[in-house]
Amino acid sequence: MVRLKGFKERMSVEEAIKRLENYEFKRVDSERVSIENACGRILAEEIVAKFDVPHFDRSAVDGYAVFAEDTFGATLNNPIKLKLAGEVEIGEKPIEIKRGEAVRVSTGSPIPKNANAVVMLEYTNEENGFVNIYRQVVPLENVSKRGEDVKAGEVVLRRGEILQPQDVGILATLGYREVKVLRRPKVVIISTGNELVDVGESLDVGKVVNSNAYMLSCALKKHNCDPVIYGIVRDDFNELRSAILEALEIGDVVITTGGTSVGKRDLVPEIVKELGEIVFHGISIKPGMPTGLGSIDGKPILMLSGFPVACIIGFELIFPHVLAKVTGVRILKRRGEIVKAKLKRRIPSKAGVRTFARVIYKDGSVEPLMTSGSGILTSMIKANGIVVVPEDVEGFEENEEVEVVLIRDLVEVI
Repeated sequence: MVRLKGFKERMSVEEAIKRLENYEFKRVDSERVSIENACGRILAEEIVAKFDVPHFDRSAVDGYAVFAEDTFGATLNNPIKLKLAGEVEIGEKPIEIKRGEAVRVSTGSPIPKNANAVVMLEYTNEENGFVNIYRQVVPLENVSKRGEDVKAGEVVLRRGEILQPQDVGILATLGYREVKVLRRPKVVIISTGNELVDVGESLDVGKVVNSNAYMLSCALKKHNCDPVIYGIVRDDFNELRSAILEALEIGDVVITTGGTSVGKRDLVPEIVKELGEIVFHGISIKPGMPTGLGSIDGKPILMLSGFPVACIIGFELIFPHVLAKVTGVRILKRRGEIVKAKLKRRIPSKAGVRTFARVIYKDGSVEPLMTSGSGILTSMIKANGIVVVPEDVEGFEENEEVEVVLIRDLVEVI
């Protein structure tokens, strides 16, 4: 009856997590999935570009492709007239132009052979087979060069990244139909207690609905795991022992609810100690003090309270650390979080326009990306955050504190 007197040991949250971090658990293996099913999965390989993106020089604006030298000196009062030599639409092959000619192009159109710049539509006027140019351009102005987004051989995505929509977009662009990802950890939920009944069963006096299993199943899906609801197991040593052994055969992680305190029916810690070892049992938190963690054959078994609030608090406190150990990837900050940071460089913005600046957030500072084109998909991959500049603000200054909306999970490979 010593177990009725209380926990043999009760430790701080920090000490419990430290003990967990010092344990090595079996890690999940990898699998290949189609890119349609890759979003939210943990990448298990480096993604290398097979070719340049774009794989041809293209126009960055709607306008006219020209020899830049033909536009030198053009002004509103002194336009330069060029002969209209045709049009290249998106998806069409480029044509060839000569000096003194212009070709109508759209954003994304291939640049005609020999052309080296594009005059924006706003600075032109087409009439009678000619184009009046009202503003000079310099070579490569308004031209997206081959490989501007991605160069062949470049590592685009690294192992451990949690794939986001923009990542799936670049995978498609690079011709990847499948990708190697970590298998979702399978987590088996065992609900213990003679008082438990399943949803919809008769509720006699003293009986309690097994809500924890469904609550934890939902929580596990949010953590990108595959939950398995084992069901209800009575407070019987042999039955519970058999259930835990079966769950270990099925899953990468086992979670028990109930039976983890210090009463005479609280059998889970005793069974875990017999089959493996206790990492910790009893944390100085309220609710959730009976929360514990064990290790059996290299697999973690998370022991949670049977009371729903204590159950979910213990889960959210400890499970992310367990998940990091079985995947080898620790999530430092979640996509969608808003963090404050100081700007390393000014972000310009025009009044009256809401600007979404792509930035790299790290260690409390934020670096705006130099690339800002709407067609440069890798800018949404190199960036991990967005800084929104409101319409009534003409940019943010260097060293100014700004809010960063994270557009991807910040991870650490362990």
